[in-house]
Amino acid sequence: MRQMAVNLAGVELKNPVMTASGTFGSGAEYGEMVDLNKLGAVVTKGVANVPWPGNPTPRIAEVYGGMINAIGLQNPGYDLFASRDIPFLRQYDTKIIVNVCGKTAEDYVDVVEKLASQPVDMLEINISCPNVKEGGIAFGQDPKAVEAITREVKRHAKQPIIMKLSPNVTDITEMAKAAEAGGADVLSLINTLTGMKIDINRRTFAVANRTGGLSGPAVKPVAVRMVYQVAQAVKLPIIGMGGIMNADDAIEFILAGASAVAVGTANFHNPYVTEEIVKGIDAYMAKYGIEDIHELIGAVR
Repeated sequence: MRQMAVNLAGVELKNPVMTASGTFGSGAEYGEMVDLNKLGAVVTKGVANVPWPGNPTPRIAEVYGGMINAIGLQNPGYDLFASRDIPFLRQYDTKIIVNVCGKTAEDYVDVVEKLASQPVDMLEINISCPNVKEGGIAFGQDPKAVEAITREVKRHAKQPIIMKLSPNVTDITEMAKAAEAGGADVLSLINTLTGMKIDINRRTFAVANRTGGLSGPAVKPVAVRMVYQVAQAVKLPIIGMGGIMNADDAIEFILAGASAVAVGTANFHNPYVTEEIVKGIDAYMAKYGIEDIHELIGAVR
């Protein structure tokens, strides 16, 4: 039997495939189509300390090679998440990773402290959120802010923390090193690239927010490059994401240095894609006589 298990900061995943936050709800929406027991982990939609209404509509637009979304991290807040979504996910033999969002450091800490007593395995901290105290610049766009928020969250977290890096920066390795210095256990990247679409017939913006996050195959070459750079710059395990549509894409990220991968936009047009990727990685390993997934992680130097 080929060995596909990976260890992220002491948390053992049966395989390296997980869902990407915001593309899978908290599992219930896909539960009838996807056997969650087959996945290494489920990453939930972002959870804030209070409900967030999100941005005005329209909030999604299709573009060449992907989509733009400006959902604005709409979510029902911690209380409903804890009472409804965690019990649902606990039914399955998969790891639970909770994505945490906030507008101030205090917001993040509030959610992290509440999750300390919950049966979840890891916390993914979304630092692409706008920092209201700094005039709306994302926490993840300033290395000092990355280190500070990482250190503060780590002081209060009971579970290992994954810092999710924004690609909307000049040098991704600076942000990765800042997160490592702040005590991060794992890094995940990339979050969406900032993009825009204009409707030429209506002569206005395709999404009400004007700009949104670009995801899908169009971002994959950028994401692979950033995962490779970060793998060379830090010693932390990496979860790679950005335009993964099939097993070949996932393997590319693993060869670049990712210990695990998260599948996002692909879920929208093929709800079975995560299971297919698990099987595809296994088939690739069989084809090339690879017994252990660790032979592939970072194999391209």
